[in-house]
Amino acid sequence: MDTPAATQAGHPRRWTILGVLVISLLVVVLDNTVLNVALRTIADPVHGLGATQSQLEWAINSYTLVFAGLLFTAGILADRLGRRITLITGLALFGIASLVSAYADTAGQLIAARALMGLGAAAVMPATLSIIANVFAPQERGRAIGVWAGAVGLGVAIGPIVGGLLLEHFWWGSVFLINVPIVVAGIVLGLVIIPESRDPKPGRIDVVGVLLSIVGIGLLTYGVIKGGEDGFGDTLAWTTLAASVLVIAAFVAWERRVAFPSLDVRLFKNKTFAASTGMIGLVFFAAMGAMFFGAFYLQLVRGYGPLASGALFVPFAVAQMVFAPRSAAMVKRFGPKAVSAVGLLLVAIGLVSWLFIGETTPIWIVGAAFFIMGVGMANVMPSATESIMAALPREKAGVGSAVSNTIRQLGGALGVAALGAILSSVYRDHLGSATDGLPAAASDAAQESISGAYAVAERLGQGGPALISSANDSFLTAMHYASVGSVIVALLGAVVALIWLPGKRPATAPAPTSAEGLAEEQGVELVEA
Repeated sequence: MDTPAATQAGHPRRWTILGVLVISLLVVVLDNTVLNVALRTIADPVHGLGATQSQLEWAINSYTLVFAGLLFTAGILADRLGRRITLITGLALFGIASLVSAYADTAGQLIAARALMGLGAAAVMPATLSIIANVFAPQERGRAIGVWAGAVGLGVAIGPIVGGLLLEHFWWGSVFLINVPIVVAGIVLGLVIIPESRDPKPGRIDVVGVLLSIVGIGLLTYGVIKGGEDGFGDTLAWTTLAASVLVIAAFVAWERRVAFPSLDVRLFKNKTFAASTGMIGLVFFAAMGAMFFGAFYLQLVRGYGPLASGALFVPFAVAQMVFAPRSAAMVKRFGPKAVSAVGLLLVAIGLVSWLFIGETTPIWIVGAAFFIMGVGMANVMPSATESIMAALPREKAGVGSAVSNTIRQLGGALGVAALGAILSSVYRDHLGSATDGLPAAASDAAQESISGAYAVAERLGQGGPALISSANDSFLTAMHYASVGSVIVALLGAVVALIWLPGKRPATAPAPTSAEGLAEEQGVELVEA
């Protein structure tokens, strides 16, 4: 239960608790950044699993889809059963699934194990934010969430470097074993330091809503990936997308009428709440999709090894580590509208750089593009997350955390799927006659992805360099098309911020720190979930 200290002035050990939560958060973030570096190795038929580009996308999306689909349930369970026990259980499950992933024999096994990791992460992530909301007083919560967001940057920085070192000395599965010691540290420290808290008046679990959200999100992402592989005119692709729209509409209708919804959709009548969730989804759509094609560019077109390519992601992470903890002060000085809009414009500028990156572009330009993107995200994520958390009372912190993280994961998953679909489609169209004369299996592999083309080229002898040259040209063209899509999405996020986020508040008008305060500002009646 929440103590008076926690609800009035903050828990006396709140900053130590935040340190433990950062450790728990690191293991979730670290996993995806490590996987990005390992994509080429996993695609290798000799040193990895011979995964296709579609399988690589599903290795990412199986994790994020389960994560996003179960966050509603995990947030409600955390409020109902206890946030600390939910965190500890999630960490334990995540560690076990990491071991299974490390020793997977096929791409299918890896995808399944990654889905199990997503189940553990779904319990970890909302618990960290909801604990922050309960141990910090409102006046310190913005700063604490800034540190929490900065920890995401730390995970992004550590992941590629550690992953690169492991891949250069050990087999690909070692990148998942790195999770285990972090999980053990998080469990031990969590049991010793973090206090238990829960909602004193929990509601029933919305089973129907949870199932509808899982099915709707899964159909949507599968439809996008299938459209990228076979074209969006393919019957299975467009029927799957149509079905996802129907299921998501049914989810919204159900949540509006059920007594204890997993997500009270009426919260989206609050303009600040709706705009903040939209910005999170849009910025992660743009950034995660760009990182997906950026990993292939660095390791294949430029020929960097896992460690060197991982190091080039560090500027993105360093920018978040430096600027995210300062975002609360920036919002206080300039207001959420200005800070978020400028942040999203910086993300767009970083993504525009990819339109001009080619096979011989000075590599520092790539690092600079990642840094600019990181600075932008560091000024978007904390303020948007704080707005979402402030829209609910503390006893419903798990629900607020679930909304923030669901949108973040869904945005990232759809970014990888949609931009990956553009990448595959344009690459295949521009490869043209480069595979003419090859055996059918080799031609299909080369047309599937640039990784497949490199694998085929290694067996062609004197004909290999010509195929690699054509594949590189086709991939760069596809990358530029995908970059256009990511820029448009980032600019759309800036428009959302400019239209719907509030500006700078007068010095005499404190920011509302509860659902009632934000609702009164927007003229909306909120109903507790």
